Amino acid sequence: MALDLPRSPGTYVLILHLDQDRDIQVGRLGAFHFPAGFYAYPGSAYGPGGLRARLTRHVAGGKHRHWHIDYLRQVAPVTALWLAEDQRQECAWAQALARLPLAHQPVPGFGASDCRCPSHLFHFPQPPSLARFRPELDAPGAIQAFILP
Repeated sequence: MALDLPRSPGTYVLILHLDQDRDIQVGRLGAFHFPAGFYAYPGSAYGPGGLRARLTRHVAGGKHRHWHIDYLRQVAPVTALWLAEDQRQECAWAQALARLPLAHQPVPGFGASDCRCPSHLFHFPQPPSLARFRPELDAPGAIQAFILP
C-alpha cells in the first residue's frame, strides 16, 4: 500500500464494497447473507506498528483469517479508510455509524466479541458519508480520510 499511514495507535473505519450478494461463513459466528453494497467496519489499532500495520494488513487481505472482518475482506475490497490517531473510540464510532441514514447491521456480534455493542459492521446501499459521520461523534477530533484505487 502506497499510503503514508501513521504508526501511532488509533481508531479507524474500513469502507468495503461488495459487488454482489454473497452468503459467507464468518468463523464461529456462522453463515450470513451479505447484500451487495458498502460496509463500514470500525476498529482500533493499539498493537505494534499502530494504524499503519493494522490497516496495511486489512487492505492487503490474505488467506489468514484472524478477525471477523477477514472473512468479508476476502470478497470485498477496501475502498476507503477513515482514521484518527491516538483515540480509543472504536465503540463510539460504531454507535455513530449506527445513527447514519440507511445503516443496517447485517451480522449480530460481528467484530464486537470484546465489547457490548450489537455489531461493528454496518451495511449501506451507497458509500457512507464522512461529512455525515463527523457530527455524530461526541469528540470528532482530526479524522483523516484515504480513498483507495
